[in-house]
Amino acid sequence: MGFYGDAPKSPDPQETASAQTATNIGTAVANNVMGNVNQKTPDGSLTYTYTTQKWTDPLSGKVYDLQVPTATQTLSPEQQAIKNQTDAAELNMATLANSQSGKLNDLLGKPMDMSKAPVAGDASKIGLPQYKQFQGGPNLQTSLGNFGNIQNSIANAGDITRSYETDFSADRQRVEDALMNRLNPQIERDRAALEMRLVNQGLQPGSEAYNRAIDEANRSSTDARLGAILSAGQEQSRLAGLANQAATFQNSAQQQQFSQNQAQQQANNAAQQQKYSQGLASAQFGNDALQQTYQNQNTATAANNALADQNFNAQQAKFNLQNQARAQYLNEQYAQRNQPINEIIGLMSGAQVNSPQFVSTQSNPMPTVDYAGLVQQDYANKMGAYNAQQANMQSMFGGLLGFGGQLASLSDKRAKKDIKKVGGLYEYRYKGEGKNAPKRIGVMAQEVEKVRPDAVVKGSDGLRRVNYGALFNAGRRK
Repeated sequence: MGFYGDAPKSPDPQETASAQTATNIGTAVANNVMGNVNQKTPDGSLTYTYTTQKWTDPLSGKVYDLQVPTATQTLSPEQQAIKNQTDAAELNMATLANSQSGKLNDLLGKPMDMSKAPVAGDASKIGLPQYKQFQGGPNLQTSLGNFGNIQNSIANAGDITRSYETDFSADRQRVEDALMNRLNPQIERDRAALEMRLVNQGLQPGSEAYNRAIDEANRSSTDARLGAILSAGQEQSRLAGLANQAATFQNSAQQQQFSQNQAQQQANNAAQQQKYSQGLASAQFGNDALQQTYQNQNTATAANNALADQNFNAQQAKFNLQNQARAQYLNEQYAQRNQPINEIIGLMSGAQVNSPQFVSTQSNPMPTVDYAGLVQQDYANKMGAYNAQQANMQSMFGGLLGFGGQLASLSDKRAKKDIKKVGGLYEYRYKGEGKNAPKRIGVMAQEVEKVRPDAVVKGSDGLRRVNYGALFNAGRRK
């Protein structure tokens, strides 16, 4: 008895099976009658009749009436007339075949004469072709002698002149000083002569005519000095140009020397390359000649092997022709022997009557009721409701105790997971429960067993269980 009422009674297997058998037989009989449809065609008809047959269920002893169908096919009058004529013709041909079969005793009693058959081919006379082996390839020249090293560098023709003397200011100054030393005395003499001439003409210093004449003389003196400076600058430029020409000439000579060295190097390398090319051409020619000889030898070997194959094929063709001639002769002999037998067999076969072509019926079979399944489902539903009630009661009872929901609850540490100690007890879930299942609170059987072994029992599965009732009565022991 559970916490809340008794569990529902399980169904009786024998009663369930007997009820399921009755349901199956009733459905089968109905489907049998519904599926056997009488049919009529231009060539005949198909009719079903039923007889009752008793059947006893060996499990329950009940007797059932089974409807056993009989299918009767009737030909149309025209097809029945054809069948009658066909039966008579077949009887005549069977009679003729019976009379002709007596001749087979003499025919089959004589053995076949094989003495005149062509001789079969003799496979031992076919000789296998003797092939010639191909020779190994020639030893080719794979290296060339040393024809010297290629010249990769050019002799140094000297350093390029990258700068030359351009500062000739001292020379310019010297030329300018020389010209000015030559001009200044003359300029001073000309000025003194001008002043005297102006005075002699009656022109007083400070007058407009006097000042204009002196100013003109000053400009002529300035122009002379500027000309001297210009001439000194031209001399400086001339000297710089000469230095530039000297550097250019030196670099041109050096470039010519470098070009000559480079041309000599290219000529040496070209000569060396030509000598190497000649050596390479000679080696290639020798290798080509060896390769051509090797190919000629292989061609001759292949031709000889082809002749051997041709001779072997000719022998095989002769062997096959002899066997074909013998086979043809034997086939003709067998044909003469089998022809009377085939004629008798042909007489024994006749035309066939057209059988009525019945239409496939589209019956809808009645499904069988799963009586046993319904009974089992009803029991499962009742048992599920009972288990739910028991679980609710266990939950209520466990809440009052503050522990599992049973007086003797599974408390073996090996059956638990997600274990967390809370005060003197443990919070956990049983293995197999989902991670979202509510946690339980209780003790560990291994720990209780050390102090209260009488409150711990071991089940048939080897796991320990704690009797919470005995455990909580520990304080009342005397």
